[in-house]
Amino acid sequence: MSAKAQSLLWIAQRASAALLALCVIVHLVTIIYAVQGGLSAAEIFGRTRGNVAWFVFYSIFVLGVAVHAPIGLRSVFIEWLGWRGRSRDAALVAFAALLAWMGMRAVFAVFA
Repeated sequence: MSAKAQSLLWIAQRASAALLALCVIVHLVTIIYAVQGGLSAAEIFGRTRGNVAWFVFYSIFVLGVAVHAPIGLRSVFIEWLGWRGRSRDAALVAFAALLAWMGMRAVFAVFA
């Protein structure tokens, strides 16, 4: 892999980490607010269903995970397993797609 591609992966990893940190903070603050406010699961779903802002937020959260995790696993596969080449990259692209698909299913379930 070229130095430019390595640099782009490094930037994507760090940018997605920063995005995920922000998303986790917002998510945890929201959970604490809901729990301390005594909201039930039904009340929480009532507030999230059809709410475009929460749909966009959690879609971005899912996208961040789908970018971040496979790049991190790439390094683990290289260092621990010695797995290199196109088969590794294809497996990681498939894993990223699986994460995005499962995450968006959850987002649509909460939104719809």
